Amino acid sequence: MKIGFIGCGNMGSAMISGILKKGIFEKEEIIVSNLTDEGCRRSREKLGVCATRDNCEVVKNAGIVVLAVKPQFYEEVLAEVKGCLTPEHMVIGIAPGKTLAWLEEKCGQPLKIARLMPNTPAKVGEGMTGVCVNSRVTEEDSEKIRKITDSFGRTEFVPERLMDAVGAVSGSSPAYVFMFIEAMADAAVAQGMPRKQAYSFAAQAVLGSAKMVLETGMHPGELKDMVCSPAGTTIEGVRTLEKAGMRSAVYEALTACAEKGKRL
Repeated sequence: MKIGFIGCGNMGSAMISGILKKGIFEKEEIIVSNLTDEGCRRSREKLGVCATRDNCEVVKNAGIVVLAVKPQFYEEVLAEVKGCLTPEHMVIGIAPGKTLAWLEEKCGQPLKIARLMPNTPAKVGEGMTGVCVNSRVTEEDSEKIRKITDSFGRTEFVPERLMDAVGAVSGSSPAYVFMFIEAMADAAVAQGMPRKQAYSFAAQAVLGSAKMVLETGMHPGELKDMVCSPAGTTIEGVRTLEKAGMRSAVYEALTACAEKGKRL
């Protein structure tokens, strides 16, 4: 069975890179569509996959079809390809707000439908993907999906009602983490550190801290307390962040993100 990607931008390319690296599919078993000839050329050169400008060609040549276009184009794309879909297809959406029921309705027939919510760290094999599926997706199908998503990071299956939360806490949050890294680096630069070195220190601190949460299983608050010596520099920084409303700002940002996802 081949896998097809309608759209091959940043997220589609990141997913395909992981799939190829882990050998889930061979290059010859992947077909993608792009809007332009230049996009097709880029997909062929960078990924080595078959590329076309015809979305229907993707559907006709793949059993698994990933909709890797922006949410506003989903309805148009599905209207274009639904005549090529068969009961043997599995359609996978990766856009916020496009529910399993909505996807099946727009496909025009009962199909195996899955929703993924990956994030951009998939590009370096450290993605986090939330997955939900409809009742037609079998255990075997789910394991296939897990192999695909595990190829570019970690996977968690969740009930569909949590997909907007997934989008907020992992789908969009890399942008906020990048802002945090940039802000920390700016502060280091202000103290005289060269910018490239500042980014290295800040990024590694975030990477190592995240790894401690995942690998120790300890509560983040407990890990924070381990760094805060009495009357030390770290607790002074924590006091300043609390005074500036860091926790509240993060909470409000993720809540706004989740609510926006529900409206798409």
